[in-house]
Amino acid sequence: MKFEDYPLHVDPIPEEEGGGYLVTIPDLPGCIADAETIDAAIAEARDAFEAWATAEREDKGDLPAPKTWSGQFVQRIPKTLHMQLAKRAASEGVSLNQLATTFLAQGLAARQGPGA
Repeated sequence: MKFEDYPLHVDPIPEEEGGGYLVTIPDLPGCIADAETIDAAIAEARDAFEAWATAEREDKGDLPAPKTWSGQFVQRIPKTLHMQLAKRAASEGVSLNQLATTFLAQGLAARQGPGA
């Protein structure tokens, strides 16, 4: 299993608690990360996943399979939008999947209220 196989929950941290974003991986108890921005929180979650996975493999031999979602879906988009996303991903030095995930997470966080 790899980081991309597991669904993430991205939640804003209230300003009175320091602000930023909290990322949890529900299928991996205790595997959490936080940072000031969504991008940074996801990057920290990737690091937390690697540490959690190493410890779990040493202890139990393998990681638990994702119980919720596969983390994959197919979405057809116009060619022009695909081109714009691909160019933006290249200019930022990230994969198209990582860019799309970041945009989705940002959009969800902006539309959800605290605790939603």
